[in-house]
Amino acid sequence: MQPRVDFISLGVRSVAASRRFYVDALGWPVHREVPDEVVFIQANHGLVLSLWNAAQMQAEAAVDAPSAVPCITLSHNVGSADEVDRVMAQAEAAGAAVVAAPKTQPWGGYTGYFADPDGFRWEIAYNPTWTVDDGGRVTV
Repeated sequence: MQPRVDFISLGVRSVAASRRFYVDALGWPVHREVPDEVVFIQANHGLVLSLWNAAQMQAEAAVDAPSAVPCITLSHNVGSADEVDRVMAQAEAAGAAVVAAPKTQPWGGYTGYFADPDGFRWEIAYNPTWTVDDGGRVTV
């Protein structure tokens, strides 16, 4: 597994309120959005910040609703479903707990989740629409 982060997803109570904060108040550019579900913001070269409905995020990442700190996942995107399986096996061999076995998701990608030794969730994802151009601009 290469040392990089491609997506930072924040599980938010209200996508609309988070959009008002990040987009309207801070001026961060929307890359793509699904109203009341998710807002994608181009954050850096090849990096997207996702403001995701917390209940949907918690269900996909197999994590209970937090009592104090919202759910967060760190996503590592790879080039194929086979590579998702390979990285998940590598993480498990390194001591990670597989919390959601890789599977095809309703949105068309293939993802699995593991927890690091502190419980932080990593999503290993193959997204057939994910590309990054030479300038670092992401297409999802």
